[in-house]
Parts: sequence; C-alpha cells; structure tokens
Amino acid sequence: VVRLFDALARPTHELAGDNLYFTPGSAAIHVLDEPTGVIREPTTADYVRHVKVVCGLAHIAAQSTALIPADVPGVISDSYRLYLSLRFGEKPVVTGAFSAAGFAVMRDLLLAVRGTAEALRREPLAVFSCCPTAPLKWSFDTSQNLLDCARAGIPVELVSMPLAGFVSPVTLVGSIVQHAAETLSGVVIGQLASPGAPILWGGSPAVFDVRFETTPMGAIETMMLDCANAEVGRRLGLPTQGYIALSDSKRLDAQAGLETGMGAVLAALSPINSVSGPGMLDFESCQSLEKLIVDDEICGMVARLRRGIEPREDFPVRPLLEELLREGHLLIAAHTRKHLRDEIRFPGPVIERAPLARWRERGETTLAERASREVERLLRAWKPSRVAEESQRALVATMEAAAREAGLDALPEAGS
Repeated sequence: VVRLFDALARPTHELAGDNLYFTPGSAAIHVLDEPTGVIREPTTADYVRHVKVVCGLAHIAAQSTALIPADVPGVISDSYRLYLSLRFGEKPVVTGAFSAAGFAVMRDLLLAVRGTAEALRREPLAVFSCCPTAPLKWSFDTSQNLLDCARAGIPVELVSMPLAGFVSPVTLVGSIVQHAAETLSGVVIGQLASPGAPILWGGSPAVFDVRFETTPMGAIETMMLDCANAEVGRRLGLPTQGYIALSDSKRLDAQAGLETGMGAVLAALSPINSVSGPGMLDFESCQSLEKLIVDDEICGMVARLRRGIEPREDFPVRPLLEELLREGHLLIAAHTRKHLRDEIRFPGPVIERAPLARWRERGETTLAERASREVERLLRAWKPSRVAEESQRALVATMEAAAREAGLDALPEAGS
C-alpha cells in the first residue's frame, strides 16, 4: 500500500487493491490556448491557472507537474513546477526530477512544507516518476533519482515506456514482457537502496504508428498495454499506475472525448490505481484546461460506474409499483426522494442535457465554450493555500536560491 497526504497532512490516497485515483497528465511542453486556438509554450501564469483549476476539480485527486514553464531556465524547470504546485495548491503532487541536482531542490521544497524528513517519510506529499530508457537501460540521472527517493521514503512510480514495433516487440505480449523486465529492474534498484521503499508499478507504453512516426496514446492497443501491465503489477502485489485517459487530438473535439473516455473506463475496470492522463492532448505533449474540465466529468462518470448497481429498498417491489399505478408517476415518491441523488449522477454545466429550446435560449453554446466558462468560474472560486506562512516563506527562499544559482535574478511573477 502506498499512501499519500495533502499539504495539510490529511490522507488523500490509499494506492492499493481496487482503488482508483485520477491525476492530470504531465509534463506538457505546450498548452492549448482555447481563446485563440493556438498551441504554444506554457508560462508561469499558465501553470498557476492550471493549479488553481485542479484545486476545484472534485474527481481529480492529485495535482501533477503538468506543464513545463518556458519562462525559467531549463535547469530549474523541474523544481519550479513543484514550487508552484506547493505554493498555490494543497493536493498531493505527481512529479519528477529532470536531473540528480534537481531532486535535491525538490526534496527541500517538500521538506519546507512537511517540516522534517521523518514527517515527509511518514506522510508523503508527492510521487516521483522514474523512467527507464527503452530498451532495457537506466540513465545516471533517473537511476540516481530512484535511489534518492527510496532513501528519503518518497514514493516512486516506475514508468517504463516500450514503443511496440520500434524499441520493443511489435506484439503486445512481447512489449508487456519487456515492460516487466524494465520495471522489475527499477524495483530491484529501489529495494536495494532501501528495503520496503514505496513503489508503484507504472508505465507509459505505446504502439508506434509507422505512418506518421508517432506514439498514439489514444490507440486501443496502447490502452490494452496499460491494462495488461497493471495486471502484472497486481499479480506481484504492487500498487499500479498508468498513462491512460488522454488523447492525441490537437483540439477539444470528438476524438479527444472518445479516446479519453475509453481509456478512463478501461482504467476503471482494470483497475489501475493511479491514472495519469486527464487534460492531455497531442501525444502527451499538450495540456488544455478546457479538456481537463471535461475530463473531470468523465472521471465523475467513471466513479459512478464503479459504484455499480445495488438494491435500495427495492424489495418487495409490489408497494412501489402500486404507488406508480395509483399516481401515474414516482417523481415525488418517498423512495425517489430518498435515493435520487445516490442513484443518478447529475453532471456539471459543461455537459449539455437541456432540451433543444432551452439550449437555444442559452445561446447555443459549444462544449468548448461551456468548459471555458467553468475554467473562469473555478479561477474565481480559488482560495489561497492554507499551508503555514513559515512554510510558504521557506518555499520561496528555497526556490529563489535555486533560481539565483541558475543565473536568474528574480522568479517570474506568479500572482497570489
């Protein structure tokens, strides 16, 4: 079991068994600017907006370092993302270091919030992604990050990335075997560093589309690989992670919906304990706030699906049917009033369920327009992090010191 806690040390995740949690996909090098339709490099302002929106999403259990801001030097871009997440959000963070030196800064940021190394070990605030290099290799930086995380008691998700037909066998079984070998090697490294270190059996496999030289995350075979890899992890008694419930489309369109929805349902039925994907477009390279809003609704639908169908004072059925025959409906029946909201999920305003006439009265809005409105509503509703002021000051001091070392006189304006 891997447990996570938020910035206020409240339990949020128990990654084990059939439990399922969604987090935004990471680490995008582009953002879809919905008002202009332009896919561009993200900035600090984009990252802060993302964190604030995630704070208000009911079905996204964790933050991720979802974007790589282009307005800071690359050498601190890994720690800067975590810094912004901890400054503006309270949910735990799925993240990762880009170098061995970057991990040291990120650990200090986590310690600024938790206070002590023992508290961080006892109440983990983040999960770090550590990725072997296909085929069957570990780089120095990534293996060092894995060692450092294990020794600090910081949970790690091992994210093997076989590409079927390119750097792994074209057969799905062959890629699953290679994924297992690469991931098991990560388990060995982590456990040698610190026996019992918390590890997730993760992955971001894909098939290789030879027509375009792309790695489609929305391909059904990619989803099958994710689910099969999770089966292996469960067989070994480990909590699981997967990059699924995302799309290769470049817009919030039908393709984005069908690929994300199929992936989310398959992840839920598998189940995969920690799902990274919501908000993502364009082969894991572009985040969209509007898509994240829609994906939160998909995650809500999946949560309802997982609750299944169960009797709720339905037997004996005769009294209920007699009332139906007598009244002609059950709209205000005691049974209906008692169980309506437990049985039927009512989505938010982004999902269109109004009749045609009312839809026209409301301006014939599109999905993207409704999602944009919801983004703005969540930004207005955001409330500052309740992390102690002393911890906030320590966060700023740690990040400013790293920025100066990277040659940056001042951090970009992040707002409040």
